[in-house]
Amino acid sequence: MTALELDAPIDPGGTHPGRGILRRHPTRVAALACLISFAVFWTVQRLAQVTMLDLMVYRAEGFTVRNGGALYDMAATSAHLPNTYPPFAALLFTPLTLLDVPAMRTLATAGNLLLLLAVVHLSLRLAGRPRRLPGPAATLAVSALLVWCEPVWTTLRYGQINLLLTALVLWDLTRKDTHRLAGIGIGIAAGFKLTPALFAVFLALAGAVRAGQLIRSGAGARAAWNPWLRQASVATAAFLATALLSALALPRDSHRFWTEIVFAADRVGEVEITANQSLRGALARLLHTHDPGGTWIVVAGLAAALGLALAAGSLLRGQRAWAAVACAATALLVSPISWSHHWVWCVPMMILLGSEALRRTGTAARRWWATATALGLLFCSFALWWVPHRWHHHEELHQNGAQLLLSDVYPIAGLALLALTGVRLRRLAGRPGPDNEPRTAGAGSGP
Repeated sequence: MTALELDAPIDPGGTHPGRGILRRHPTRVAALACLISFAVFWTVQRLAQVTMLDLMVYRAEGFTVRNGGALYDMAATSAHLPNTYPPFAALLFTPLTLLDVPAMRTLATAGNLLLLLAVVHLSLRLAGRPRRLPGPAATLAVSALLVWCEPVWTTLRYGQINLLLTALVLWDLTRKDTHRLAGIGIGIAAGFKLTPALFAVFLALAGAVRAGQLIRSGAGARAAWNPWLRQASVATAAFLATALLSALALPRDSHRFWTEIVFAADRVGEVEITANQSLRGALARLLHTHDPGGTWIVVAGLAAALGLALAAGSLLRGQRAWAAVACAATALLVSPISWSHHWVWCVPMMILLGSEALRRTGTAARRWWATATALGLLFCSFALWWVPHRWHHHEELHQNGAQLLLSDVYPIAGLALLALTGVRLRRLAGRPGPDNEPRTAGAGSGP
């Protein structure tokens, strides 16, 4: 990673990759490729008889709300899965009860595929899409490829909402910081699941550092109230609004969630299973224990501090895309449970590395392409499932060295991304920095 050359020459024009119809109609060709890829994907999922287990749990939550039952006493499907989300999510799941199961599954699959297009589009915008790539064609072509990565596959397999949450956060981070509602997407996403709240923390941290810089420069307290602080405040207010709405509609369930369920980290499943791609899961497998206890608390605390510092530092240096993926990696690493499908943030991660490669020529471009390809192969390889992983058999507690590496591929990728972010920041520290004012227009990861 230290060999990546940040100050390598930028390729201003590039060469046309195609000829004939591809050059004349890139969007049509990309749309056809995307349609074929999505159709094959949908067919393969049906042939694999995916259960959409989590979607069935969401529907059960909706029925529980409608029938006035206790949300956190219910157990859905033959796997007896409990509800682990805040009650706000259950309120929004009630429309699922109006559909029969086949229609619900069809709409969920179609909706998630559309959300993948949105996530890819927003990721390209965040990374600052190179000019040689036409916008719609790039979105369609990249989506046709990334639909096959394991986190996306598993999200659709279970009927999960990860792509929705990622799109909400990216929508916020690609808007003007000065927009009065910037931050609302992060707040709503945190209302569904608590993990996206870390994005509000990172914005508040960057805003606080910027405020300190302004005060020291003599700008005064009024000028120190900057758009990043406001964005974090809007996100917090939106999150509190979801909690208030839930408390009014479901007072009993809300009280139980915030006083009991939120602290029951083991409620969602066994910590050591391969599907848990957080630091806690990796440590449980490494130490051959069901609960890594204090070791995890120390490691997670250090990772959170490092990740937030890197994310805030990147934002202050104008590297917005790097800030976003660093914060996402941090949230996934330090969460008690990060299922493999939570790692749909691999989509903006791979797009960012590919964008960095497209901006460069020669050796630097090849090194960035090698990094992007390695990350892509990792997320598309399904390597974490190559080890024994039967549910309730605790086989993960007896892994050898090679199996540990395979079952920890996502935490390793997250840590590597944070390390690469740190290398970039160190190199940028000695150079005249880009404008680190909060963004007022456009997007991208900086010059």
